[in-house]
Amino acid sequence: MPCKSQSRNKCWTSAVNLGYVGLVLFLAGGAAAMDVLVASQITALNGTKVKIGCTFTSCYKVENSKFAMNWSYQETANDTRDIFMIFHKNKMQPSGMRFGDRVKFVGNVEKNDLSVTLEDVQISDEGLYHCWVRNPPDRVLGLGTIELVVVTELPPPRDTTIAVVIGASVGGILALLILSMVVVKCVRRHRKQELISDEQKMEEEGKLDPEGGTEEGTKWSWQRDRRSAGASRAGQGIGCQTRAKPEPDLGQID
Repeated sequence: MPCKSQSRNKCWTSAVNLGYVGLVLFLAGGAAAMDVLVASQITALNGTKVKIGCTFTSCYKVENSKFAMNWSYQETANDTRDIFMIFHKNKMQPSGMRFGDRVKFVGNVEKNDLSVTLEDVQISDEGLYHCWVRNPPDRVLGLGTIELVVVTELPPPRDTTIAVVIGASVGGILALLILSMVVVKCVRRHRKQELISDEQKMEEEGKLDPEGGTEEGTKWSWQRDRRSAGASRAGQGIGCQTRAKPEPDLGQID
């Protein structure tokens, strides 16, 4: 029935109810999402055993009656997938003849671990390994893909001795340079202090010399004036004595 034929309250209530239902469905779908955790690439040595790990996270506990998963192999991205491990009748079982007895399940479904091991790895085992998981009531299916790379020999381990020696040498050189800079700086500072002390002494001696010269000059000037005054008095006495002695009168002698 069209909304305009209903009251406004009924229309508003219907809209709110629809929005609430949509929000609940959206949140439920987001909360029920599943994540499969795998390594993007694994390297194995030819003839050895390798573990291909796969774990998953889910908001729901695993129920064996509803849980489903399988492992599949794909030589390249364009080839078909070959299932070699499947969870059937509440347990994990090998499937197909791709790997035979070389593949074994080593995980724990109750702990969300679906890992397998592959023994006697061959070059032909290279390819893509897919871990597919379904755990109702999660509606989202989980899928993880691992690329297996098989090598005939492992790369040699890196020799860190040279790096350690170089690092120690560089560290020692830097320490010596820093120590040398500190010593040079201390020596320069000591010399600078000595120069400053010598300059201060010279300035103090220069201030004392003019004062001493003034005192000495005053002393000698006083002595010179005293000698001059004595000589002047002596000359005056001689002159008086000469004038006091009368010259003889030649007429009276006759």
